[in-house]
Amino acid sequence: MTDWLIFRGTGERHDGISHLPPPPNWRAFAGGPPLPIPAAQADPGTARRLGSRRPALAGRMDPTVVQMVNAALYLRRPLLVTGKPGVGKSALAYAVAHELGLGPVLTWPISSRSTLADGLYDYDPIGRLREENLRRLYAGGDRGEAAGESGFDEAGIGRYLTLGPLGTALLPYERPRVLLIDEIDKSDIDLPNDLLHVFEEGEYAIPELRRIAATTVRVDVATADEGISAPVTNGHVRCRAFPFIVLTSNAEREFPHAFLRRCVRLVLAEPEPDQIAAMVEAHLGSDVAARAREMIDAFVAERGGSGVYATDQILSAVYLRFARNDAEADAAMLQTVSAVLGDLSNPGPGKKPAAVP
Repeated sequence: MTDWLIFRGTGERHDGISHLPPPPNWRAFAGGPPLPIPAAQADPGTARRLGSRRPALAGRMDPTVVQMVNAALYLRRPLLVTGKPGVGKSALAYAVAHELGLGPVLTWPISSRSTLADGLYDYDPIGRLREENLRRLYAGGDRGEAAGESGFDEAGIGRYLTLGPLGTALLPYERPRVLLIDEIDKSDIDLPNDLLHVFEEGEYAIPELRRIAATTVRVDVATADEGISAPVTNGHVRCRAFPFIVLTSNAEREFPHAFLRRCVRLVLAEPEPDQIAAMVEAHLGSDVAARAREMIDAFVAERGGSGVYATDQILSAVYLRFARNDAEADAAMLQTVSAVLGDLSNPGPGKKPAAVP
């Protein structure tokens, strides 16, 4: 039966998220008052990731992928997506946001220096101190009476706070936001464990705001959505609809069991020729996809050997070979296309995987 599916993987926009049943009682959250999600058209990354012909997604969305996405939606759990580079791990977040109308995708690219604080919020105390000193200077003296004993304008602290992508996703939106935590396997060894409490509780505190909560209960702060601010009450943020979180991994490390049990896990296989053709169609059109079919088949055959290849290589090669209106390609172009399709494990200029049609 498929009537339980909220996300269908068709690429067609619909309001299925409104039929998502209440969460299990151990995953229910009570943040509020509810905030509307920003308009989806504010997200230029959707067309970049999915292409302008989004219905072509239906040709490459594996039923297992659709089912695991829905499991994560129902359980209000992060989706840990593992697979080789270029198989569409990041694009999955954009596909869900587009189809379910969940607004712009919030993105948090991970490096070995990333910390939990980077994802939650940023505070600029130096900027605040500098501006306050300038105010005192131009006011001609101590502003303690106007700004309180500390001399700081406590109500204005929000100007120096910006919520990060994770911090923004956990605001009390009326519908779940989509958050892409990209390449979590690149992180410091402590980050997955640091995320556990936030994933489990769906909330976090901002100490800088909690310290002034007795005098300034509500503070408007900037969010990760450009030009949009949100209120924070008593220095505490609690989600209302748990965000749909996609964590991507290239399988370069193992994760703690405590982290894995809090995620729904999905392994993406390398796409087959029909799926690659659908990707090409989504980005470059059906005519280019048809002309490139022989190149796609040759690439998939070579990928099954001992070399290392990524799916975005064939997309780049097809663009170089067929995106122009020229009917013929000269020898230099074919040589370039061959280099783009080269074995990634080859330290040389590139190995020709197959004759370029």
